[in-house]
Amino acid sequence: MANFDLQNQVSKPTLFYGTAFVALLLYFIIKRLSTNKSSSKLQQPPEPAGAWPIIGHLPLLAGPDLPHITLGKLADKYGSAFVIRIGVHKALVINTWEVAKECFTTNDKVFSSRPRQVAMKHMGYDYAMFGFAPYGDYWRELRKIINREVLSHSRIESLYHIWGKEINTSIKELYGLCGNKPALVEMKQWFGDMTLNMSVMMVAGKRYNFGANKEDGEAKRCQDGLRNFFRLVGLFVPSDAVPALAWLDIGGYEKEMKKVAKELDELMQEWLEEHKKKRALLQAQGKQGGEQDFMDVMMTILENEKLSEFDSDTVTKATGL
Repeated sequence: MANFDLQNQVSKPTLFYGTAFVALLLYFIIKRLSTNKSSSKLQQPPEPAGAWPIIGHLPLLAGPDLPHITLGKLADKYGSAFVIRIGVHKALVINTWEVAKECFTTNDKVFSSRPRQVAMKHMGYDYAMFGFAPYGDYWRELRKIINREVLSHSRIESLYHIWGKEINTSIKELYGLCGNKPALVEMKQWFGDMTLNMSVMMVAGKRYNFGANKEDGEAKRCQDGLRNFFRLVGLFVPSDAVPALAWLDIGGYEKEMKKVAKELDELMQEWLEEHKKKRALLQAQGKQGGEQDFMDVMMTILENEKLSEFDSDTVTKATGL
């Protein structure tokens, strides 16, 4: 009878959340003690007081002042370098150029990797994207390819005419829109469309006509997808600070990231298939490819070079995006 009353008073979800909280708390305490023992012999930078269990200094950064102002006040107190805890992760805050130089020259390998974000797991092809890939064999191999083939001086020079051509075309379209009558033009949108066309021309060799219904659907998909991509990358996701919270998907960010990742991957896959068909047609006709865009270059390189972790299609899409 007593056991039945206890089950009625304490529901299963309450027991589950209570057990999970106790387990997380014990994990944090044990990890903190083991870390302190292993690093007790090393000289550690100072750490501001007031760190909470599990969430660290996040309440301090969420105070009334902006984060950079809060960090500036801490720098006045703790000096040129100090450590804060962002959830379960440590972050080194540097406040002088001398310390920054030491970090990125003498100890560059220690700081060469990148934090693993939920956004890059879903929208960056599981960290295959060059700008967000962790330091390792894959990143080094891809950096060599990009520096040698994509960002070389001759390659950059070959893109100048694309920028000039797009500027001229956009100005002609603007002039045609105005005609002989005054017209209101949203310049922010105009510059955004022109910049997007420059990027798409360099990556995929195509241009969107935003005033035509024929390609408006794909252009809008591209614009919306990239806009959502950069918005989600810049968000603070609780599970980035406390990975144990990932299964809760607080705020629904992970669900939205998966949706945006699917939309962008469909678009990149369409571009990739177009390039494969074009290359197959040219090979069948015995013709050269002519001017190559970024995806053409990557596909040609990856025919002969195999990277350590991802297939060639994934690398091409991730790097192009």
